[in-house]
Amino acid sequence: MTGPTRVVVVGADAAGMSSAHQALRTARRTGRELEVTVLDKGTHTSYSACGIPYWMAGDVGSGDDLVARTAGQHREAGIDLRMGVEVVSTDLEARTVTTDTGEVVEFDELVVATGAPAVVPDWALRPDGTTYDGVGTVKTLDDGAAWADRLAAAGDGAHVVIVGAGYIGVEVAEAALRQGFGVTVLTRGRGMSMLEDEMSDLVNVALCDAGAEVVLGVEVTGLVLDGDRVTGVRWDGGTREADLVVVAIGVRPATAFLEGTGIELTEGGALRPDPHGRVAEHVWSAGDCCEVRRRLDDQWVFRPLGTYANKHGRALGDSLAGGTLSFDGMVDTAITRFSVGEVHLEMARTGLSRKDAEAAGHDPVALVTEGRTASGYMPEAEPIALWVMADRTTRRLLGVQVVGGHGAGKRIDAAAAVLWAGGTVDDLAWMDLAYAPPFATAWEVLQVAARRVAERL
Repeated sequence: MTGPTRVVVVGADAAGMSSAHQALRTARRTGRELEVTVLDKGTHTSYSACGIPYWMAGDVGSGDDLVARTAGQHREAGIDLRMGVEVVSTDLEARTVTTDTGEVVEFDELVVATGAPAVVPDWALRPDGTTYDGVGTVKTLDDGAAWADRLAAAGDGAHVVIVGAGYIGVEVAEAALRQGFGVTVLTRGRGMSMLEDEMSDLVNVALCDAGAEVVLGVEVTGLVLDGDRVTGVRWDGGTREADLVVVAIGVRPATAFLEGTGIELTEGGALRPDPHGRVAEHVWSAGDCCEVRRRLDDQWVFRPLGTYANKHGRALGDSLAGGTLSFDGMVDTAITRFSVGEVHLEMARTGLSRKDAEAAGHDPVALVTEGRTASGYMPEAEPIALWVMADRTTRRLLGVQVVGGHGAGKRIDAAAAVLWAGGTVDDLAWMDLAYAPPFATAWEVLQVAARRVAERL
């Protein structure tokens, strides 16, 4: 008589715990018996890394508020969760993983959900590999706790330099400004470079209007130090005094423990699981250590977002236990905000960039339309700009970006629904959207923007 299927999950955040719980739920339905062990080198499970900047800003009271399920709750559900355990190597032939303590753990099915730690450049590190005092990333709850302490200890007039101007960089700039600190944002490209130039320019203006200094097109080359403590940042062409330095230049998949297994990794070290989460026989993966398939051009892209991690993790767990759920890609939808004092900007995108569209063989036509988030006579009405792109020949909607005031950002979801269904710019222009003066204009501005592109076609 055979025993239960031994499932080992490496990683205890969104994808890992979603897959573990779903596998147990599906196993109960399908009559399978699973023994699920989860190994994680960290100290926290199932937490919202996306919420850390809002903890830094004071919107969230503590790191505990960002935890969806504690380690104890996972264990109560029947999962053998072991924290502070790092997997350092894998033997697929023997079906074992080895931990940093030398323990060998056997598995029948292996789930890789190790995520993607923040990239820390050499200039931010001491010789022993730790960051200098006052320097850090924004990725884990331990990072969040460290920043809460640093910001609380910083005196009046302290200056925060943020290296990177993507989602985290902009959100941390909001947090630091709202705490009353001086802020400089350094980026080697454009601010919010995932947006088209004319849209990212609006973000840069908002940062400056709120009091931040924004320096574009620079490469940070080192730190100015007083002993082990940072006092400034150097880049190719300038320096800036700094009491604190936030490094927000991206993340990298944690897949080194798979080296030598024969499992194929991308150049950046990511995995490419199928819609059910399989990457090899008896090996599954989901979450930030993976690329995801963009449905619009059938391209694999690295998008480490919690929405994808949770969806793919659930599909993986279901499939592993005999179900049929699948994660069928995405359309590249994302959103954030920058809100300091009277400056409030929501920014969102979905679909392809102009560069992506051209690479996919489309003949794109794109326009920027400006309008209001509500009827002009309402006090809620705020400026909004929308970039809409469609294919000249097929009229297929290809991409939409939104930058504007309160209520602007979530308009992106209507565009994402059209993209998901493979619809045209005409579908977006004529679909049935809600109207009342506090929420929209009689001709919803998103549809006006779509209609203008349709007329240009």
